[in-house]
Amino acid sequence: MNRIDRISAILIQLQSRRVVKASDIADRFGISLRTVYRDVRSLEEAGIPIIGEAGVGYSLVEGYRLPPIMFTREEATAFLTAEKFVEKMTDASTAAQHKSAMYKVRAILKTAEKDLLESMDNSIAVLKSHSQRRINNNDHLQPILNGIANKKVLCIDYMAGYSQEKTNREIEPVGIFYLDSYWHMIAFCRMRQDYRDFRTDRIRSLTETEHTFEGKHPTLKAYIAQTAFDHKLETIVMRVDNSMARYLNDQKYYNGFVSEVQLADQLEMTFLTMSVEGFVRWFMMYGDQAEIVSPAFVRDRIKAIAGEIVARN
Repeated sequence: MNRIDRISAILIQLQSRRVVKASDIADRFGISLRTVYRDVRSLEEAGIPIIGEAGVGYSLVEGYRLPPIMFTREEATAFLTAEKFVEKMTDASTAAQHKSAMYKVRAILKTAEKDLLESMDNSIAVLKSHSQRRINNNDHLQPILNGIANKKVLCIDYMAGYSQEKTNREIEPVGIFYLDSYWHMIAFCRMRQDYRDFRTDRIRSLTETEHTFEGKHPTLKAYIAQTAFDHKLETIVMRVDNSMARYLNDQKYYNGFVSEVQLADQLEMTFLTMSVEGFVRWFMMYGDQAEIVSPAFVRDRIKAIAGEIVARN
């Protein structure tokens, strides 16, 4: 990217957030902090009212705005691709909001770019595989996001997966993430006095209360990083006959698949899992054509379960 394009992109980045750190600009464009300072100085010399505070970052003077920005053809196509993902992977309310935003994006495009999106619309598709579950998120994503933004306490009726127990809880939402076909909400549960992971498809009803919460919660990124650190991951190595390996498909990823090595007649696979019990029971579906290499206690658990099956049947 040449310097003129980079300086223009920096100005757009400054408009996108209230405060932008110099280090964030440097990381985005792969430049030094000295180059960032020089580029920002060029913007100031061009009359852009930038406020710089040491140790905080840069911001534009309140009220300053540029005219609508034109998108490139590639950026416009990226918006269209994102629209396809939102439509398939979120819920009805989120998809509707995104579609509304796309009308505004299309409104400021040049005629050539509008024609491009029209022609590309039928050339991009997002399909769900047979192994991917069809999940009903009950239109909860937008209310959750509003709760996060406004620091509102939410009241939910939640159906726990392991016990099928329905409980009513007041929660303080922290963030949402998508994993293995499901949307999850991390929130501080006032009933449990701890952070919990709530799957949105198990939330039977959700209402926003009049109460706000003042307590400072960790960011979603920090919470996920910490919980991953807190949970001890167990390394399991297994070998499966080549004739059976193809049947594992996406299931291996749900069980912590890391890597594989092709041997003569078998495929040796390595997993990192938080649930040895869950892994063992998944393994037993293929156990007649597979073996556990390590650790030994996993083999012992498989034998114990197999013995219980024989005893009961």
